[in-house]
Amino acid sequence: MRVTRPMLALSGAVAILALTGCGGSGDKDEAAVPKEVSGSLEHIAAEADCKPNMQTDADTIRQALCKKGKEKYVLATFSTDRGQREWLNSAKDYGGYYLVGRKWVAVGQQKTVTALQGTLGGTMEEGSEHMNPGGSHNKNGHDGGGSSHHG
Repeated sequence: MRVTRPMLALSGAVAILALTGCGGSGDKDEAAVPKEVSGSLEHIAAEADCKPNMQTDADTIRQALCKKGKEKYVLATFSTDRGQREWLNSAKDYGGYYLVGRKWVAVGQQKTVTALQGTLGGTMEEGSEHMNPGGSHNKNGHDGGGSSHHG
């Protein structure tokens, strides 16, 4: 199955908008981040204790929905670093929180992806503020502060 970039950006945007909402306080700093996991979507999902519900299974991207408690998040793997970066650049226009590893991304509420970082490793990135009314998911959010990597 061949999936075009606009289709991937759209599916990623829909998933992000469905999953991101006003979340927890995010008081914890990035303490004790483990070595970053790698491998197939199934392997990364297993590390995160997720039974992946596959949404996209293409040559360039594999994307699944996962649950962590009551929260849902998207787990995506990519065939190339460039494909991952292009997807991230498009998806981040829709806001949200991204846990980024080598050729994989987990997207969801801040508290969800922060918790995943303790298991999967990776680096936290934030989406654009302009898609989060009132900056509710970025530097002016519910926690009254927090880090913003860009503005």
